[in-house]
Amino acid sequence: MRLAVIPARGGSKRIPLKNIKPFGGLPMIAWSIRAALASECFDRVIVSTDDDEIAQVAKNFGADVPFVRPAELSDDHTGTIPVIAHAIEWQNTHGLSAKEVCCIYATAPFLQASDIAHGLHVLQNSGADYAFSVTSYAFPIQRAIRITAEQRVEMFQPEHFNTRSQDLVEAWHDAGQFYWGQANAWLTHEPLFTPAAAPLPIPRHRVQDIDTHEDWERAEWMFKSMQIATKERHDI
Repeated sequence: MRLAVIPARGGSKRIPLKNIKPFGGLPMIAWSIRAALASECFDRVIVSTDDDEIAQVAKNFGADVPFVRPAELSDDHTGTIPVIAHAIEWQNTHGLSAKEVCCIYATAPFLQASDIAHGLHVLQNSGADYAFSVTSYAFPIQRAIRITAEQRVEMFQPEHFNTRSQDLVEAWHDAGQFYWGQANAWLTHEPLFTPAAAPLPIPRHRVQDIDTHEDWERAEWMFKSMQIATKERHDI
């Protein structure tokens, strides 16, 4: 079977109750649940949470919450892979065994169902252990600078000061939306960012990590801009 797992613990400190805070007229997690269901890729969509309020919201929008995530997997230091592995182990013990599993983050309001479906296609046809969304950096990372303790600047790679931008290798980063993986890769805790993973490029205008209040505000402006653009296209 194909399983979607949406991790959504209740202990967010920088943005309290981030996973169910209203965004664009819906609780934040509802966007991820809707995209998962609309993709028609999954036999089951599970939300892994330790919080009763998040669990109820998830159920209201059509996800299953068949277990309470253990406390040892709900602290600030727990990574994504152990949480997904726990959900797979639970599913394998209580029903059909999962074969292909997609982790979908609860704070991914710009995630599209078509991206999830495309990710499954990439996973199935690439021979990779994982396939996940990536996006390109807007500025060459080889020209990045740091601010020193003396309040001065220095380059991370000063050898590229005079290198033309078009001659630098394009750099990409995790888009923080979804991660398809073979169930066995999750269960054996295989790392994500290795040559065993295949990328699915997403345009930058549909990617926003949401960890701080500044991130949230930027995401709201992006959402409003997308709504305006969609309305204008429909009015033409």
